[in-house]
Amino acid sequence: MEKKNTERVVVTGMGILTPIANNVEEFAKGIFEGKNGIGPITAFDASKHEHKHGGEVKGFDPKKYFRKLSSKDYDRSTQFAVATSRMAYEMAGLDENAYDPRKVGCIFGTTMGNQSVVEKLDNMLLNGEIKEKRKKIISFQPNLISGAVASELGIKGVNMVIPTACAAGNYAIGYATDLIKRGKADCVICGGSDAMSRVCYTMFSRLGAMSPDLCRPFDENRHGMIVSEGAAALVLESYESAKKRNAKIYAEILGYGNSCDAYHVTAPHPEGRGIMLALRKAFEHSGVDKKDIDYISAHGTGTKANDSSESFALGKFFGEDAKRIPISSIKSMMGHTMGAAAAIEAVASVLVLNNDKLPVNLNLNNQDPKIELNVVSKPTDSEGKCILSNAFAFGGNISCIVLKKEA
Repeated sequence: MEKKNTERVVVTGMGILTPIANNVEEFAKGIFEGKNGIGPITAFDASKHEHKHGGEVKGFDPKKYFRKLSSKDYDRSTQFAVATSRMAYEMAGLDENAYDPRKVGCIFGTTMGNQSVVEKLDNMLLNGEIKEKRKKIISFQPNLISGAVASELGIKGVNMVIPTACAAGNYAIGYATDLIKRGKADCVICGGSDAMSRVCYTMFSRLGAMSPDLCRPFDENRHGMIVSEGAAALVLESYESAKKRNAKIYAEILGYGNSCDAYHVTAPHPEGRGIMLALRKAFEHSGVDKKDIDYISAHGTGTKANDSSESFALGKFFGEDAKRIPISSIKSMMGHTMGAAAAIEAVASVLVLNNDKLPVNLNLNNQDPKIELNVVSKPTDSEGKCILSNAFAFGGNISCIVLKKEA
């Protein structure tokens, strides 16, 4: 019998791979101090591109995280997902005996999937070296991102990849929350993963949406976003189950709101109509008041259109409180990690609740006077207990989640 939608859903574990850190502790230090993770692209030959900078995960050894499968059989996006899931599982103190594996789910978001497999094969075709094994070609399938995690961790419940681009991480968290609230799962590992992709890099370059050097969200002289890679995973459980096994609880997922502004394939609605719809849904679902929000984790890509649309919507939704609530974008430090971005920002939000500090909005030299927000431009302490985390994507996909400090 399906449970009523009353279960409290909490975060008990996290895993992270980003251009500024490969574990939760270093990541926390980086976002609170304002560490820059942007540098020259090494994943592919960027010499013919106008811009040559991005955010890459450094020093990653997938073999450390694969115990059952062979890491060499999988693309980097899948390797990232397995690695962060392993970190999150271990942080949560879980193993294959903690729950009935049929009631444990795995949901990951992505933008490009395992795109680099195709790019490598394309290079081989151009060089007359098409001798790749069939197994490698099969590893292109996006569903392997969650499938490999399930195989590695012995998960036999709901398993899916959500491809709603740069909002996909929040979509994964929202659906995972629903599964637990309705008794469809006891535990869900969810997040997002995207490796550096030449196709993605070229697309944003051709759209004229990329900055030549750094990402400057909300700055008057912002020039665009920075393409990056990364992954994050969160372990979600019901509050009662977590308490029963004496797990450390890091935060509670109060609710979420999804929408689609259906305005343009790449541009957000200038008046943020889809954003405001998602915000209304998120607050209705969460049962919190606007005045309860102590920090906003912005989508903040550093493009003219996104930052203007997001600030306009927040101003309309929060009114005068929009000028009070601290807000920042961690993309200023590591660039845009695509389908991983929202999940990474969710981890950042949990860390804010547990460290009483706010992430720095790096590279904010002259705040755009049209953006009337309280942007955090230097290391700042906070005693916030409730956070809003925004995620927007191409095609108008929008997802906002609300998190709270565990009482």
